[in-house]
Amino acid sequence: MRNLAEFLTTKGVKTLAPGAQLPYARATYTVRGGRYSITVTTVPGSMRSFAEAGCARKCSAPPRIRTITSPTIPGPTVPVTLPISPTIEESSMPRSVPMTQGSGRLPDAMSQLPNQPTEGPVPTSADVARLAGVSRATVSYVLNNNASVRISEPTRRRVREAATELGYVPHAAARSLRAGHTRMVLLPTMNFPAGPLHHRFFHQLESGLRRLDYTVVQYGSTGLDADDAPRAWAELRPVAVIAPGTIALTPQGISVLRRSGAKAVITLGPRPVDGAHALVMDQREVGSCATGHLLERGRRRIGVVMPEESGLGLFAEPRLAGARQAALSHGARIEPLPLRYEEESAARLAARWRTMGLDAVFAYNDEYAMLLMRALQDAGIEVPRETAVVGADDLMLGRLLRPRLSSVRMELATPQPLADLVDRLVQHPGGAPECHDLLRARAVHRESS
Repeated sequence: MRNLAEFLTTKGVKTLAPGAQLPYARATYTVRGGRYSITVTTVPGSMRSFAEAGCARKCSAPPRIRTITSPTIPGPTVPVTLPISPTIEESSMPRSVPMTQGSGRLPDAMSQLPNQPTEGPVPTSADVARLAGVSRATVSYVLNNNASVRISEPTRRRVREAATELGYVPHAAARSLRAGHTRMVLLPTMNFPAGPLHHRFFHQLESGLRRLDYTVVQYGSTGLDADDAPRAWAELRPVAVIAPGTIALTPQGISVLRRSGAKAVITLGPRPVDGAHALVMDQREVGSCATGHLLERGRRRIGVVMPEESGLGLFAEPRLAGARQAALSHGARIEPLPLRYEEESAARLAARWRTMGLDAVFAYNDEYAMLLMRALQDAGIEVPRETAVVGADDLMLGRLLRPRLSSVRMELATPQPLADLVDRLVQHPGGAPECHDLLRARAVHRESS
């Protein structure tokens, strides 16, 4: 192939673009899955166009030709200006092999080329603008979901289709530099097993934030203390941080995050933190609800399981406090019961159960409740006649047990969708810290109590 014009002519391509002339160009070819692709790129400062040609190896079907050009360049449609003399980069194609004009296929020599793919030029917003026939500003407005500028739906669709066709993806770092901040919401991970409520919370939050064009990043924070964590998070320059209660943020840490550009610092846990917005899941309500359920059924000697696994004390301690508060007005006894999530630990507790004189147990959650109830039954203790058992989380598996497990069902209650709440705090920084109580709990009575 001595020049691009010969190649395009044999493929039936008469023009590259309305009014476009390409006196200087280079071409590269790539091989993917047995199909050959020719990419033509003009030199810097001139219009960029692409011509693709596919040729199935040893296939009689006509090749598929597609040109990607700019409709915004004025002027009538004109033929490709000759000559165009591209160089075939990293090519082992024999230069002496001629291409027969009008043959409609690449020479056989090209089918013997080794698979040496090369990357073409990275598409830019200017390429998208040319292909869609709009300005670069319009491309920015559409792809950044900017609702402050009125753009018709057909134009938005044309821009998105052009971006898809070119494989263009906005550059997050460049967008952040222009805006002065990122669209990243950082969700540091928790270092303990999360229950169904937390899974629902994060699923609802992440899907909502994506709808609002935020980038949600989960950050592994295991091993970071209250001083190290804010500095590590601040390095990413997030626009908002939703910190788990397992890391005790300090006023200094909150200040570090705000100085790095975080417009909203939000804590998620059993209690608020001074200086930060708070999404509170008050675990005392869970303990109070479970204990109240047992008190209503005449139980007055109630054990409360306290998991010995690391990290769970943040939730277990408030649940115990809620149980004690509910028992005060009834003169009931509350007995903390340390327990590891192991069959041996549950068996040891069940073996001395009758010596403790308990007639009920709130077992922290459904998993610990199922573990302990099995151990009690193995020890010959009847549930619920001798001991009533209540869990929390209302897992499906608990309903499949015999007796079916009573539980505390927890739900999220917010005045507005969580993502909209975060977005409002980001859009209006500097206000007084807000505190939102998210947790609602109710007992679900079944056979185990």
